[in-house]
Amino acid sequence: MVLVAGAAAARLPPEIYAALERAKLPPESLVVVVQEVGSTRMRLGWRADVPVNPASLTKLLTTYAALDLLGPAWTWSTPVWLQGSITDGVLDGNLVIKGSGDPKLVPERLWLLLRRVQQLGVREIKGDIVLDRSAFSVPEQNPADFDGEPLRPYNVRADALLLAYRSVLLSFTPDAARGVALVGVDPPLAGVQADSSVPLGAGLCNDWRGELKADFSDPTRLRLAGSFPAACGEKSWPVAYADPRSYNDRMVSALWREMGGKLGGSVRDGTAPGTAPAFTSVSPALSEVVREINKFSNNVMAQQLFLTLGLNRGGSGSPEASREVLRRWLSERLGRASDGVVIDNGSGLSRETRLSAQQLARLLQSAWASPVMPELMASLPVSGTDGTLIRSKATPGRAHLKTGSLRDVSGVAGYVLANNGRRYVVVAVVNHPNAGAARPAIDALVQWAINDAGSSPVHSDIQN
Repeated sequence: MVLVAGAAAARLPPEIYAALERAKLPPESLVVVVQEVGSTRMRLGWRADVPVNPASLTKLLTTYAALDLLGPAWTWSTPVWLQGSITDGVLDGNLVIKGSGDPKLVPERLWLLLRRVQQLGVREIKGDIVLDRSAFSVPEQNPADFDGEPLRPYNVRADALLLAYRSVLLSFTPDAARGVALVGVDPPLAGVQADSSVPLGAGLCNDWRGELKADFSDPTRLRLAGSFPAACGEKSWPVAYADPRSYNDRMVSALWREMGGKLGGSVRDGTAPGTAPAFTSVSPALSEVVREINKFSNNVMAQQLFLTLGLNRGGSGSPEASREVLRRWLSERLGRASDGVVIDNGSGLSRETRLSAQQLARLLQSAWASPVMPELMASLPVSGTDGTLIRSKATPGRAHLKTGSLRDVSGVAGYVLANNGRRYVVVAVVNHPNAGAARPAIDALVQWAINDAGSSPVHSDIQN
């Protein structure tokens, strides 16, 4: 590695300087690598070896490692036991469900699992529904610890039996004739009441969530004291449930009874038997899960995958085992270039994670040459088209980039197809208190790469 001194280290493209100046961001807040795929020479390198907080760009590490170590077709299994005899539709014993970290146990799939139980002849359970959550070992934490926003779904804690992301989806459908918006709550939760409608209000659809004057602090009552602007049309609002410990109990109880089932006991945590299960529910393939993680930057799904790596490759579904699996894998892929990487929880929802732009670029170069490149690249948001890049101002369809944002962090990393037909690895991260204003500068950098960056002189403070 050779450091290039003096003016060569201060040569970002002028349009990037201008965009940073408009955003009131110093050039030193930005780290950049632009490099043709398959090449070791940078087209643009700016503070490329400086460790930064990459926010959700961390998901590139987690998802690439998972695709590589587990394979794109890998699935999670959720086994189910019927403990006891079945007579005239009555199970004289317990129904047991054991989680293994499936990130996609959404209401529809839980309904199918319980429907399968009914197809085996069970309409009434005299005992309990037992949920085995022992596959993961995750320390207790307050969902407000990270940023004081406990009701944001991105703060939901990982769990071996994660049902519906432990969240509720509130839907609002205007009924002009009645002057109200009808409120739907999905999934239903036992013992939880919600307002069935709110008055329609006038005005623009700006801060419509604030207009609702919601109070979700009481786990048994979802209150909406305000109004819903008629101009909004249909809207939905995902909210993390205020009492995550009771979520599984409430959801399973409500769904089982909604399906006509009877339960003599309760829904409780417990341990699955060592015998063969009655049947097993199988998740969608890992390639589908990775697509959802990266397209929409789903934090809890990424943490489920992170812990799954520890469980399946490190012998324990704990953060410590998962970090060690990723450290070992990264060292195998990057060698000494992985030195200094700090891995926290696999999702990027962290103040501790550290990677340099150069390390991210090397990771993307490794992925490009790997057998799982098609699955990883297809999982990335596409500029101006979908996912978290839907509002990108860069040429639509020309960039496949993972986005990352936290308070004080904004960035992208992925692949760009330039006008000259060359494909580039592009990494750009801003760490600064005003990072929320960095998006135009990052879009300008992506567009610079699209506009034939390969025909420009090399601008770099590091050359390999």
